[in-house]
Amino acid sequence: MEKEKKRVSVLFMLFSILFCVCLITANLLETKQIAAGPISITGGLLVFPVSYIINDCVCEVWGYRKARLLIWTGFAMNFFVVLMGALCDFLPPAPYWEHQEGFHAIFGLAPRIVGASFVAFILGSFTNAFVMSKMKLRDGSSRRFSLRAIVSSLAGESCDSLIFFPLAFAGVVPASEIPVLMISQILLKTFYEVLILPLTCRVVKVLKVREGEDALDEGISYNIFKILDL
Repeated sequence: MEKEKKRVSVLFMLFSILFCVCLITANLLETKQIAAGPISITGGLLVFPVSYIINDCVCEVWGYRKARLLIWTGFAMNFFVVLMGALCDFLPPAPYWEHQEGFHAIFGLAPRIVGASFVAFILGSFTNAFVMSKMKLRDGSSRRFSLRAIVSSLAGESCDSLIFFPLAFAGVVPASEIPVLMISQILLKTFYEVLILPLTCRVVKVLKVREGEDALDEGISYNIFKILDL
C-alpha cells in the first residue's frame, strides 16, 4: 500500500510535463512587452496563468502532496533552462554569428530578475496549493471547486505579483508604476482563469473519473520541503 502511494499515474506525469513547459515558455516570453490598449503586459501573461490552472487541477484531484512535487519539479526544470541559457549567453559567439544581441535580450536575464522570478514562483505556487487544499478540507468534499479555483489562484497570483515586481523593478521602474503593474497583472491573470474556468471544471471532472481520485488532505504535512512525502 505504501508503495502504491508513492507511484504517479501517466496522467499526472503528462500534467507535470505541461506544467514545466508552461513555466519555461512564460519565462522566455517575459522578455517581450506587449501593448494592450492603455496598459502594457508581458508576453508571459499569455501562458503563465495556465500553470496555476494545472496547479488547481492537480491539487483538487491528487492532493497537496502531489502538487508540492509538481511545483518543485517545475522549479528545477525552469532553473535548468535559465542556467543553460545564461551559460550559452556568456560563451563567446562564433565570428560569423551576428545575433548575439538578440540572443542576450532573451537569455541574458539579470540575476536580480531571475531571483525575483524564482522566489515569487515558489511562494505564489505554494500559496495557491495551500489555499486550494484548505478550502477543500473546509468544504469536506469536491463541491464548490469553481470557488476554490478562483480564490486560490487569486491568492497565489497576488502573492506572485506582490513579490516579483518590487524585487525585480524597484529603483528601475518609477515607484508610481509598480502598483499599476502589480494590480493589472493580478486582475488580468484572474480574468484569464475565470474565462477558462468551464474548461478547467470539465478537465477536473474527467480526471477524477479516469483516475478514481478525489484527494482530501487530512492529516498531511504542508511543509514545502517534504518533496518525497507522496
